[in-house]
Amino acid sequence: MVELQVVLPDESATMPPERLTELAVAAEELGFGTAWLPDHLLPPGEFGPTYGGVYEPLVTIGFLAARTRRIRFGTSVLVLPMRSPYVVAKQAATLHRLSGERVLLGIGAGWAEAEFAAVGASYSDRGRRTDESLEIIRGLFAGEDRGGVFEPKLRAPLPIMIGGTTGPALRRVARYGDEWQGLNLDGPAFAAAVARIRAEAVRPVKVGTRLHWPAGDLNPTLAQANELIDAGAETLAFSFGDEEGCLNRMTILAEALIR
Repeated sequence: MVELQVVLPDESATMPPERLTELAVAAEELGFGTAWLPDHLLPPGEFGPTYGGVYEPLVTIGFLAARTRRIRFGTSVLVLPMRSPYVVAKQAATLHRLSGERVLLGIGAGWAEAEFAAVGASYSDRGRRTDESLEIIRGLFAGEDRGGVFEPKLRAPLPIMIGGTTGPALRRVARYGDEWQGLNLDGPAFAAAVARIRAEAVRPVKVGTRLHWPAGDLNPTLAQANELIDAGAETLAFSFGDEEGCLNRMTILAEALIR
């Protein structure tokens, strides 16, 4: 059975924190299995359909996990080569413990060259550094000796989700991922990407994708969702645009697909 998920609108710069909490609690009560939070550190444009992440996602997950009980939280996706892998691993493991093992670490290599320049990070070798960082993070999670004590140790698996649809991203999923999240794929393209991942994967990988329903008729989105389910999607993560109307659309979708 497919797991329905929600992408929370943390990119709304004027949204009060309690509004984000209200949406997370509602998602849990409506039956969504996971809530994702986008990420950008210093995007070069105004917040909107392209850029997101006004609220830093890992910090926000800690805030929201304290107000919920069952729903899982993840980053979709954290731009890993802009950060220290040791800090990311420490933050994720701490959140996992404090939340009752409800965290997924979703990562990507990033795509906005101007943002890399703004934070002083190298853009040209981001793929290599992402892979190196994933090696470090998986090693720390597995208890490997990295020259110091890594705590808190994981009491339950902390899944690593890798997002993206490029060739390097799919190879990265096969090598390092526990889950994969695509974007803007139809059924045949999704099935082809899944076949490629599973042909090279070194562990079982849960596969899914993101869909967007900002407003209007729900039926085209439902048809797209059913096409992706038929193509093998195990998770579908829905985004609803900015906070205005998000709760209403989230409720309508849940009533159509969950209940």
